[in-house]
Amino acid sequence: MTAPRERTQLHGHEAAWRQFESVMRSGRLHHAWLLTGAEGIGKATMAFMMARALLDALDHDSPVGRRVSAGTHADLLVVARAMDEKNHRLRREIVGDDVRPIGAFLRRTAAEGGWRVVIVDGAEYMNRTASNAILKILEEPPRGAILILTCAAPGRLLPTIRSRCRTLDLGPLPPQALRDILHDVVEEEQRHDIAKVIPLAHGSAGRALSLLRRNGVKLSALVDEVMAGGTGDIDAYRIAGSIAEAENGFSVFFDLLCDAISTRTRELLRQPRHEGPVRDRRPEHMARVWQDLVRLRAETENFNLDKQQALLTALARVNAI
Repeated sequence: MTAPRERTQLHGHEAAWRQFESVMRSGRLHHAWLLTGAEGIGKATMAFMMARALLDALDHDSPVGRRVSAGTHADLLVVARAMDEKNHRLRREIVGDDVRPIGAFLRRTAAEGGWRVVIVDGAEYMNRTASNAILKILEEPPRGAILILTCAAPGRLLPTIRSRCRTLDLGPLPPQALRDILHDVVEEEQRHDIAKVIPLAHGSAGRALSLLRRNGVKLSALVDEVMAGGTGDIDAYRIAGSIAEAENGFSVFFDLLCDAISTRTRELLRQPRHEGPVRDRRPEHMARVWQDLVRLRAETENFNLDKQQALLTALARVNAI
């Protein structure tokens, strides 16, 4: 899949882009921008498109554009969670050492005579030390520098960081934009499943791609079967076995199952409710089941517990709704 710094198009966020362009043309460009929205919604792509506009690199085939794509532009610095070499996965936090190069970068004169741009991708992962370092920069912004923060959970940021940024909220991508993105990046043999994952993606291209590549269509069918009720012990073992056979089946199935329960709960809450002894208690019951499943998944993954047993417990819990 093409990395955000290499992408040539921004799908579905035209309104946010027009807002940024309008501010840029006005000459009153804010020194810090906060791009918010769900995981996989296109925040990083938007951040790099903003950086390209500031660095006069929107032509991807120009020498400047190629430097941005290659990660070698002297006036662009990107900070994100580093890779944990021991566990071969991204670290849980952005730490002080990750953001420390920003200070030296901003003290330098722009190498190409224009803006200096810093992108902090996944700002919600900053720990206290990193957050305080970013806050200090925002409190005393250097001239000719722009900070762009992407964040899927702005409530986890320091309020003082949020208050010093201009926010652009990127909403869910419309279905057609999702189709366009997926048709561009998925293999031919997966394209027949695009229509099936779009309703499950909640407007997130990243989520849609993850579902396509992690057996999401097959696992979604199992979730539908579970939610239809009547799984029984024998079916529960069969379903748990099918989940175990799928790569990353445990986490994807739990994601989809919790999502289905949340959707069903909202549907019930929208229906007319009867008070008194006959009051429909199913929404409250389903909300408790959702909480139980979230806790069960976290405990199983964090403490490396038996996933097969966790799946059977989850299926029994849903079957009792």
